[in-house]
Amino acid sequence: MTVTPIGATLPGITHHRAEVNGTALHYVAAGTSGSPILLVHGFPETWWTFYKLIPLLAAGHRVFAVDLRGFGDSGNGPGEYDSATSAEDLHQLIAHLGVGPVHVTGQDISGATVFRLATTHPEDVLSLTAIEMGLAGFGLEALADVTRGGAWHIGALAAPGIPELLLARRERDFLGLYAFPAMNATPGAITDADLDEFARAYSRPDGWRGAIGLYQSMLREGSQIRALAESPGLRAPVLTVGAGGGPFTADTLSQVTSTEITSVQLDGVGHYVAMEAPAALADAILGFVEGVDAA
Repeated sequence: MTVTPIGATLPGITHHRAEVNGTALHYVAAGTSGSPILLVHGFPETWWTFYKLIPLLAAGHRVFAVDLRGFGDSGNGPGEYDSATSAEDLHQLIAHLGVGPVHVTGQDISGATVFRLATTHPEDVLSLTAIEMGLAGFGLEALADVTRGGAWHIGALAAPGIPELLLARRERDFLGLYAFPAMNATPGAITDADLDEFARAYSRPDGWRGAIGLYQSMLREGSQIRALAESPGLRAPVLTVGAGGGPFTADTLSQVTSTEITSVQLDGVGHYVAMEAPAALADAILGFVEGVDAA
């Protein structure tokens, strides 16, 4: 169903709402031809993190960028918000769109979601691009260990009741004074208007529910992700894009797939690659997916 945008938008895209898996997913679409690309955001983001990237990809591809359940303008009512549920959401969304299989691009904390999709529904996935992404069971949990340089906000988001206590009504400050500055290496890449849009989404009632669910899931699902890596395993072609996290993404994905990995490292770029270096990211994605399509 096509809908009128509630928040920020840009020329050449349409906004939609799909009823899948007991929730309503908001997504945007652009492009009219070429193989389909599905963009899946991380934290503290929404589909808007890809707004600079979408026009670059849509010149030759159909592009869809989704708000995961509990994020952005997607449904956030009572229910499960773990990565397994979000992966099933994406599986049903691809069926709803009727465009599968798709080239899937996942970023940050969406890693387990897109990995589960690619391993449990390989028929949905032409390729997997992993941007600044880790996986539970393969070292991601260490990022929650503040005694070893981990980030405090992971534990805060995963602790029951704490996000609502500490972050509700402080969304703009959290995003603008901590979350984005802490991992952005490109001055001016994330504007006040961008922060306003992200804060708008997280400020809605129960606006932290998606992030809470994925971080709680990350801290308990390591054995499940390791089991999926063993069987059925990840068989889709893989592109890894590292930036502020260095080789962490490539090192992680090399442990969970038997296929040859294509790796790109963007020096001088922080964690928010799609907003900091959209042209370089588009070049990497387009070169990779067009090679997969040709093969």
